[in-house]
Amino acid sequence: MIEGELMKKVDLMIFDFDGTLVSTGADLIQAINYMLNTLTLKEKPEKEILSFIGDGISKLIEKALGQDHIKYHEEAMIIFTDYYGKHLLDNTGLCPQVGKVLKYFGNKTKIILTNKRYNFTSAIAQGLNIAQYFVEIIGADSTPFQKPDRRVIDYILNKYGVAKENTLIIGDGINDIAVAKNSGILSCAYLNGLGNRNDLLNLKADYYCEDLLEINSLFY
Repeated sequence: MIEGELMKKVDLMIFDFDGTLVSTGADLIQAINYMLNTLTLKEKPEKEILSFIGDGISKLIEKALGQDHIKYHEEAMIIFTDYYGKHLLDNTGLCPQVGKVLKYFGNKTKIILTNKRYNFTSAIAQGLNIAQYFVEIIGADSTPFQKPDRRVIDYILNKYGVAKENTLIIGDGINDIAVAKNSGILSCAYLNGLGNRNDLLNLKADYYCEDLLEINSLFY
């Protein structure tokens, strides 16, 4: 059998950012605990902060503050965004095999779709020299909709004129798989990112990978 017949043809590849392309966890932990310290609140354990990532900065801060301290949300946002904007590349680097994957799919139309703010995402992508691989970066503030709202996918499909069945999202979070299911595109869950492994398995994505390099043999 021809190799291509074993693989799935895709015309558009959508990549999640935090935990899929880039290991941003350490700098996000640092920024959240800096914010908590500044507000004279107790620091959170690293694992707990990592579990808060995926729904954007506002939700991240809301979860980090907890209901008892939600009154500080506006002040916390200012402290966090100012600090994180200055330190977002302190410890952040590419996830394993990202360079090989992006080069392998060099001729494929690729987009970053993240619930992280555009300016932070763009700064990190530029700083780590991967921005040139993508035709567009769509952040939380780029459109009125965020993952898992299907309308953010509708926007992409309409703009690039691709069919749902030939569009793939690769991500490590439940929002990535949920937005695929909500919109009818294909999903590939990366099981070794920031997302909870069991949650991802329970969502029954179309494809799974332990190592990002595996997608090179799943799609063409």
